[in-house]
Amino acid sequence: MNKNLIALAVAAATFSGAASAATVYSDDTSSLAIGGRVEARALLSENGNTKLADDATNQQIINQHTSNDVTDISRVRVNIDAKTQIADGVQGIGYFEREFTANTSNDENRYLYAGVNSDKYGQIVYGKADGSLGMLTDFTDIMAYAGSVVGGSKLAVADRTSNNLAYVGTFNNLTFKANYVFDGAAYNDDIASKNFGQKTNQSGFSTAAKYAVGDTGLALGVGYAQQKDQTAINNSVNQTSKQTFAVASYTMGDLYFGGLYKYGHRDATNLVNGDLTDSQGYEFAAAYTMGKAVFTTTYGFMKDERNTSGAYDELANALSVDGTYYFNSNFRTYASYTYNMLDKNKVGKVAASDQIVLGARYDF
Repeated sequence: MNKNLIALAVAAATFSGAASAATVYSDDTSSLAIGGRVEARALLSENGNTKLADDATNQQIINQHTSNDVTDISRVRVNIDAKTQIADGVQGIGYFEREFTANTSNDENRYLYAGVNSDKYGQIVYGKADGSLGMLTDFTDIMAYAGSVVGGSKLAVADRTSNNLAYVGTFNNLTFKANYVFDGAAYNDDIASKNFGQKTNQSGFSTAAKYAVGDTGLALGVGYAQQKDQTAINNSVNQTSKQTFAVASYTMGDLYFGGLYKYGHRDATNLVNGDLTDSQGYEFAAAYTMGKAVFTTTYGFMKDERNTSGAYDELANALSVDGTYYFNSNFRTYASYTYNMLDKNKVGKVAASDQIVLGARYDF
């Protein structure tokens, strides 16, 4: 078993599988590779069945049922990675990835972009591509299934999104990313909605940098995002949201530790009253590699920051643990458990439910 491969999987657990992609075409100047994954996942959690009043302009919950059911959340990802040499040390690139799920209504194009890569100056692309803060949230987003509850709250312009012009460059131990998401042309076409005719896009930018401190095993990062929300929220439009992230990690042999801090302005939704709120959160992650097995754990906490009296509502409070066994570089199995510590009397049983996931994944 290639131990470096396991380390890569721990450092970027959500990686699409391109590391094992097969080159199906190659000549002196161009190449085309196809890769992806097939992942069977069974989720046991509290599920909600909510019925709303018929009047869409005045929706009200009239009943709600919850039950502990097993949900099939299996998925398949297929990606195409193309490159061609256009000058000395410069390549034209294109990348596409599609995800297919057990519930076909959730299928999506995860990536769809093209651009230019320079071996010396970095890469610039346009399309549906990663924002800049994902590079930082990967410090704690290391689980086989459970995501980063704090990092997962990053603004849309800082996450994987379309209409996105993105740059990334690595210079020795420093990696720098910046992206800008343009003001789009999508409008709310639901005539029953109070927001009918208004824009439904977010536009803005994000930027981030991370630095590996020599061969010490220490890495540091910082990032910022700003977004204009063009959908009416609480009867106002064009509100600006902001986020600041700071991260650190330390790798020592088979041990990995990561930490993340976030402060946000108008970037989160209060789970109790549904209001847009400021937020503050932190997250800690650890991983241990033992032969072909990897054990990971993450704790994340986030609260609102809008109550001047000092009281606050929790937005996230969860501890996750999982174990993954790598049979070889292509096939792994895992089990994951999330202990959710939100108050169910405030946010409801579904939002406060624990989760158990069993999965098997084949990368190609």
